[in-house]
Amino acid sequence: MSKEKLAAHEPHLRTLHARDRLLARPRHGHPVSDHCNGEKFFNREHPERALTQVFTWLRTRKPSRWPGWVDNEVFAPPPRRLSTQLRDWRATFVNHATVLLQMGPYNLLTDPVWAERVSPFRNLGPRRVRAAGVALKDLPPIDVVLLSHNHYDHMDLATLRFLEQRDHPHVVTGLGNAALLHAHGIRHVTELDWWQSVQHKELTIHFTPAQHFSGRGVRDRDMTLWGGLWVETAAGGFFFAGDTGYGGHFREIAERLGQPRLALLPIGAYEPYWFMGPVHMNPEDAVKAHRDLDAEASIAIHFNTFQLTDEGIGQPVTDLAAALREHGVDPACFHVLKEGEGRNA
Repeated sequence: MSKEKLAAHEPHLRTLHARDRLLARPRHGHPVSDHCNGEKFFNREHPERALTQVFTWLRTRKPSRWPGWVDNEVFAPPPRRLSTQLRDWRATFVNHATVLLQMGPYNLLTDPVWAERVSPFRNLGPRRVRAAGVALKDLPPIDVVLLSHNHYDHMDLATLRFLEQRDHPHVVTGLGNAALLHAHGIRHVTELDWWQSVQHKELTIHFTPAQHFSGRGVRDRDMTLWGGLWVETAAGGFFFAGDTGYGGHFREIAERLGQPRLALLPIGAYEPYWFMGPVHMNPEDAVKAHRDLDAEASIAIHFNTFQLTDEGIGQPVTDLAAALREHGVDPACFHVLKEGEGRNA
């Protein structure tokens, strides 16, 4: 699909601006813990980056040149429902961190983003260079949305409002995010702290630690919680890492929850690594996380759609192949899917 046709193809996904502004600020406290001081959250392994580091990055960065637009290969749309059997799984890579996971009769969607830009501004900020691999009109009914955190490339309010109006899904996310979602008409929201869980029919959904940060404006930095999500079923565990740097939390997740049948692990937005490494994994980190989790299979996410950092558009896939060789991991266990491509898991 051409860039010119994208807006007409998804006309109902105009950026929302009225209340979701840079000066928005959550108005609630949180339990004091090893990752929260009662108002703000923090990472257990890495302190917040100093403002001087931010300025150094902005002054010295050398972003690669990405193409203005890339046409996707065309794949058949996913089925409306996969199966009546919970053991049957299929993952379809939509774009960036958005993956449709079909578990028997259930349809789950991770960090759904169909917006043209991931920014608070209508005409500024990272703009997609390719269409979503599954058009909204072809997206099957969604039962559960797994929402890792509130950054614009993960929490797209226009898409979430579309899903609410069409499907009324159960949104599972971190502490502090419900207020903004409720303000935009998204009603069925469960907030969780790390290691808390909620039941959705046959699925037990756990919110797990991650190494990242949150914020949608200048006054709400780290006031809502980020994390990964683990879906526990009688047919195995599914893990969505969200947005995260590499850390000891992967081993902790495996120790507490077991071996995932399938993991979604981010491989992009990592250069320069000295600055991005604490909050974004590079491909080698993703391979180490795959091994820490002892995942039966992993799928790469968080690349190829929005230019957020300095590496080239194709570098994550190239670096992933090298990291798999270096660490002796069978490439058949760590998949890179094209936008719209599905794979049985």
